[in-house]
Amino acid sequence: MAAKAKGTDDKTRPAFGPVKTRRVFEEICDQIRREVAAGTLRPGDKLPAERELALQFGASRTAVREALRSLEIAGVVGLQKGVKGGAFILDGNPTAVTQSIHDMLALGRISLDNLTEARMLTEQVVIRLACERATEEDFDALDRNIDETEEYTLAGRFVERLELAAQFYAMLAKMTRNEVLVVMVDAMTEILRHFVAKAGPAPKLDLIEHRRRFAKYLRARDAAKATEEMTAHLTKLHRHLMKHERKTAGARLAG
Repeated sequence: MAAKAKGTDDKTRPAFGPVKTRRVFEEICDQIRREVAAGTLRPGDKLPAERELALQFGASRTAVREALRSLEIAGVVGLQKGVKGGAFILDGNPTAVTQSIHDMLALGRISLDNLTEARMLTEQVVIRLACERATEEDFDALDRNIDETEEYTLAGRFVERLELAAQFYAMLAKMTRNEVLVVMVDAMTEILRHFVAKAGPAPKLDLIEHRRRFAKYLRARDAAKATEEMTAHLTKLHRHLMKHERKTAGARLAG
């Protein structure tokens, strides 16, 4: 009888299990993704009809349909109905990132504290790059956004003001000329917008004064002061949101 190899007794042996064959639809998804990565399939391209795809993959139409639905959820493919419909390659869907973070919040995997901290750290990078790369046209556009925000604030139109706030952060992110940062900022802004909509405008937040100071520092390309101003604002906003969350949680427990 052969000697047992050193270090392979029952207590240290890896708990390997049977190897399972991958589901067919996953392989179909991988093949389509590989063609997108290779540039063979580009945004706007229409995939062959479901029947033809099934023949090419040597799979059932059910597997093809499941793969297309999976790719649609991931934002890789868009499915359109009608005579001119079909499956089309999209140019990327950042909402998939937003949904992923939102789901993690709902499941308790991450907290509002985590989200705010990540946002602050991301904004530090965004501000630094914006100070280096933004143009005067970018700064002028940001000033116009602030002017509109002031108008809506004075008119008490807080729903529209919230939309302008989202645009403000999107414009700032685009100044970095880095699409990854744009997606990250958009995702976090969209999720926090839901919290702000529930909590309502924060009292004594002095939003317009903050925006004006921030824009002045940004135009002067003073990343340190712009970051300090942004951090102070986000900290105040976070306190407001946390106060509302605690109040809501207390009401649920009392009910």
